[in-house]
Amino acid sequence: MSGHGDEPPPPGELAGLFRVETVRYDDDTVVYLGAPVAQPRTAVEQLRPTFRERGYSLSLERRPDAAVHADRQSEQFGPRSDRSSTVREPGIGDAVRSSYALVAEPTDTGTSVPWLNVVLLLATIASTLYVGASGWYYIPVTEQPLRIFEAWPFVVAMLGVLGIHELGHYVAARYHGVDVTLPYFIPFPSLLGTMGAVINIRGHIPSRRALFDIGVAGPLAGLVATVVVTVVGLTLDPVQVPESVRSGGAQYAINFNDPLLLQAIEALVNALGMGVTYGPTEAVHPVVFAGWAGMFFTFLNLLPVGQLDGGHIVRAIVGRRQETVAAAVPGGLFALAGALYLTQDAPPIGFGVWTLWVFWGLVSTGLAYAGPATPTVDERLDRRRVAVGVATFALGVACFTPVPFEIVAA
Repeated sequence: MSGHGDEPPPPGELAGLFRVETVRYDDDTVVYLGAPVAQPRTAVEQLRPTFRERGYSLSLERRPDAAVHADRQSEQFGPRSDRSSTVREPGIGDAVRSSYALVAEPTDTGTSVPWLNVVLLLATIASTLYVGASGWYYIPVTEQPLRIFEAWPFVVAMLGVLGIHELGHYVAARYHGVDVTLPYFIPFPSLLGTMGAVINIRGHIPSRRALFDIGVAGPLAGLVATVVVTVVGLTLDPVQVPESVRSGGAQYAINFNDPLLLQAIEALVNALGMGVTYGPTEAVHPVVFAGWAGMFFTFLNLLPVGQLDGGHIVRAIVGRRQETVAAAVPGGLFALAGALYLTQDAPPIGFGVWTLWVFWGLVSTGLAYAGPATPTVDERLDRRRVAVGVATFALGVACFTPVPFEIVAA
C-alpha cells in the first residue's frame, strides 16, 4: 500500500464501473458524484482495491438530491494544491439528479506505535494480574508481591478471549476495507480485572454483508477462544482455598452459575476422562472462570440493540426493522429484573442479581435510542449469512443464564 497522501484515482480509472459527473473535496476526503455502471455493490467491491492501494477507504452513499453536470467529465484532476473544492459546477439547464456518491477517505497507514492501545493493554495486564492473584489464586500480594506473576494463566486466558473477540472484528473490517483501530483494553481492578475491550470503526460500512461480517466475526472468534480456554481450565488442577479464607469470617460469598454451554463442555470433558475432581477445600481453576466470563460477555454483546454485535447482525438481517427489535430489548431486561426481584431471596448485602439486569436495561435503552449502524448500500442479505446469524444467536442463548451469580451468606 502506498499510504496516506497519495493522489486518489482520477475519474477515468472509474469509468468502467462508475460514471463520474463531479468530483468534490472535503479536506482529505474525495467525493465522486455520479452513478454506478454496474450493480452498486459490485462497483464498490471492484473499485475498493484500487483505492486501498492509494491509501483510501471507499464507501458508496445515496445522494438523490445532488445535482451534477451530465454532458462532460471534468478535466481538472491535477495535483491536490491546484484543485478547487469542487472540480466542476453544473451548468444552468443541464443538471441531472445523481443517485450515488463514492466517498474516498484517507486511511491511517502510518507505522507509528499506537501508544494509547499499548498503555491500556499494559494497565489491563497489571489489573488482571492483581485481581487474578489476590482474588482467584488466593495469593497475599501485599506480603509476597512477586508471586503476582503466578496468575499469568488467568491473564492469558481472560485477555486472550477478549482480544481474539476484538481481533475478529478487526480482521473482518479490514477485509471489507473499513478503517478500524486496534483493540482498546479497559482496565478495572475488580472481579475480572477488566471491563472488556473495544475497537473504533472510523470508516463507512459499505454494505449489509460487511456489517454482518464485522458484527458476527467477533462473537464467533471469541467463542472459539472461550471453548478452548474452558476445556483447558477444566483439565487443570484445582486451586487450594487457604484456611484463612475459609474461616476468615466473611459475611457473604458469591456463587457463579454455569450457562448451558459451559455445562455441556464440562460434561464432554468428564465423559472423555479429562476432567478433575474437587475436594471440599478446593476451587475450580481460575482459567475456567475466564471461560465463564467469555460466555457472559458474548451473551451481552449479542443483545440485538444499537451498535452491539447483536445489533449489527440483526440490522444486517432484517434491515431497518432492527429498531423495532431493539425497542423490545430494554423491556425484556427490566421484566427479567422484576421477576428475579420478586422470586429470589433477599441477598445479605441489600441488592442482588436483579440489579445487573436493571443496569443492562438502562444501557440497552441508551443504545436503542442512539440507533444501529447504517450500511451505505442497504441490500438484502444472502441466506447463508442469515443462517450463520441465527446459529450465532443460538450460541448466544447457550451462553445465557438468568442468574449468572448469587450473593449468599457465608
